[in-house]
Amino acid sequence: MALEQIGVNHSFGGRQERYRHDSKVLNCPMTFSIYLPPQANIKGHRLPVLYWLSGLTCSDENFVQKAGAQQYAAEHGMAIVCADTSPRGDDVADDPDGAYDMGLGAGFYVDASEQPWAAHYRMYSYIVDELPALIAAEFPVDTSRSAISGHSMGGHGALTIAMKNPTQFKSVSAFAPICSPLSCPWGVKALGGYLGNDRANWAPYDTVALVGQAEVRLPVLIDQGEADNFLAEQLKTELLIEAARRADYPMQIRLQPNYDHSYFFIASFIGEHIAFHAAALG
Repeated sequence: MALEQIGVNHSFGGRQERYRHDSKVLNCPMTFSIYLPPQANIKGHRLPVLYWLSGLTCSDENFVQKAGAQQYAAEHGMAIVCADTSPRGDDVADDPDGAYDMGLGAGFYVDASEQPWAAHYRMYSYIVDELPALIAAEFPVDTSRSAISGHSMGGHGALTIAMKNPTQFKSVSAFAPICSPLSCPWGVKALGGYLGNDRANWAPYDTVALVGQAEVRLPVLIDQGEADNFLAEQLKTELLIEAARRADYPMQIRLQPNYDHSYFFIASFIGEHIAFHAAALG
């Protein structure tokens, strides 16, 4: 799978790079960003890798430019792969009303079954299969030491993907994740559109539903700002806290006073999240 480098910047002794490639899974060109720490220059060295999933309206660039993660990734010798949030292109379906919570920039990390979405919106398979295979083939990463994290819609994606693939991802963290798409307006709209009206087809993409079925207890770290204006209506953190308690699934869920939904929140705690994953990956 040919890669076209479309950007590179040096950062904390490493390189922040950006690439374009043709995705067979999504049937369109895609971009991703990858931070390679200085340890990538050591001959024969394989890096632990963290996959980052961003939220609604974002691309692969938001986290790269705003989170300040490169410093901590360099300290821990960790690669960070930042995926885009949806397929892109002139022939890719978008919300007919131009809404931000469906279509372009809002793939929700599911494999769509409904038209017109099914032709391109297979973000689950892209994140689980195609992108990691590409990264393993082209960069010095150790696929046995992979973790995943994300924010908001991306936090939802990280949690559900990790819980369904606990041998592939050894740890998972999230900032302000959408914990139960089954129970919030964002999720009802997106999952109903992408997957149809049968709510049984939504449950595999709902963290609260998955917790009770999980046989493997991954290390989980979640930070949620108490001043987040989406907390009550959209994020439903309290449902995940209760589901984890009922399932006896140990999760570190931290409610952070005064913090909101922004990248200022992410930047405040990203160093702790990278340290958390570094400890889990060894």
